Amino acid sequence: MGLNKRDFIKSAILAMAAGGLTGVPKRRVHAAESDAFSNLPNLAENAVPITVAERRKRIEKAQSLMRDAGLSALVLEPGSSLVYFTGLSLWRSERFHGAVIPASGEIAYVSPAFEEPALHEKLQLGDDVRVWEEHEDPFRLVAQILADRGVKKGAVGMEASVRHFVVDGIAKQVPHLGIASAQAVVTGCRAIKSPAEIALMQIATDITIAAYRHTVPRLEAGMQPADFRAMMDGATRALGGRPVFSMALFGPASAFPHGSNAPQILKEGDTVLMDCGCAVEGYQSDISRTVVYGTPSARQRDVWAIERAAQMAVFEAAQPGVSCGDVDKAARALLESHGFGPGYQVPGLPHRTGHGIGMDGHESPNFVKDEATKIVPGMCFSNEPGIYIYGEFGVRLEDCLWIAEDGPRWFSTPSASLDDPLGLG
Repeated sequence: MGLNKRDFIKSAILAMAAGGLTGVPKRRVHAAESDAFSNLPNLAENAVPITVAERRKRIEKAQSLMRDAGLSALVLEPGSSLVYFTGLSLWRSERFHGAVIPASGEIAYVSPAFEEPALHEKLQLGDDVRVWEEHEDPFRLVAQILADRGVKKGAVGMEASVRHFVVDGIAKQVPHLGIASAQAVVTGCRAIKSPAEIALMQIATDITIAAYRHTVPRLEAGMQPADFRAMMDGATRALGGRPVFSMALFGPASAFPHGSNAPQILKEGDTVLMDCGCAVEGYQSDISRTVVYGTPSARQRDVWAIERAAQMAVFEAAQPGVSCGDVDKAARALLESHGFGPGYQVPGLPHRTGHGIGMDGHESPNFVKDEATKIVPGMCFSNEPGIYIYGEFGVRLEDCLWIAEDGPRWFSTPSASLDDPLGLG
């Protein structure tokens, strides 16, 4: 029988204590053990999928935003926005297969003819499916849908990820309407999370934290980053999440925010920077932890403490009504007061302070310089200032937050200290 959540956390605490070392124990069970994940509980077993009723409300909101923006329709390719609005998970190929949401009227779908039976099995909303054979132009069907909905004016909207051949094909079929960006419409819907979305992101976060607690104590001298990834992905699956990414950087490589091709073998005193996330019902987590394998140096302790202070400055600044750019400014002011930077200069923080998150790991808006978007309740962000020192090490602490009516709330409890890097108390 699997451990419940409380017993699992208790066992992790005991495992840490048994190591007898500051930071991270030096010796634990190797990743190859067949029973390494056998007692992990499925934390996603009670996850509640997004309902059809909620998807209908999303479409209604998008239609309202389209009318306000003077758009006649929103065309969606396979991807996270198609899932967001319709629940349809399709894959992109050289064939156009997607949806048309008119500013007024019912949604319609365009499908290769041979894909139609499978599409009907998946449909949650609407039943208007237009099919095209391999020798035909699928974009003619988009024009037909718009004509059938009475569209006579207003550009057809596309989000930024739509491929050129789709944009070009539709533009040729509706030259009287034209094409315009619908990114503001999509972001206007997706940036504000519902309680159901936040609940799924919370489960994904809980899984990633639990996977860290299972995996980090098992780091061993001689491991390579791939060993950590294998353990983290295995633990994440056992806990009920779908691994999206898992990265570990050892020693000097931790100074490169997204990694290095240089060989890395874990040894005593190495800084270990980890960045991992998973998905539950399509909603993602994104958490970074930085630990020291063995006994931290005074230098590592000092930099780690400054990084944590910067993360707290971001949290305090991320209030409703504040611009996203001002949140980034708060992190950099703290870092610069300790001699890092200025701006994007290294040693310091060469990337933005945080990004939106939801069905995609990176969504708009971002905590970045000159981002004028005002924070409003329902938005979700990563909080990840970093300090990177080439030739030495890097420290990044990343926890995501969501915005309540009265201010920010953590999805995950930030690391308490370098002596308690996993927040076990």
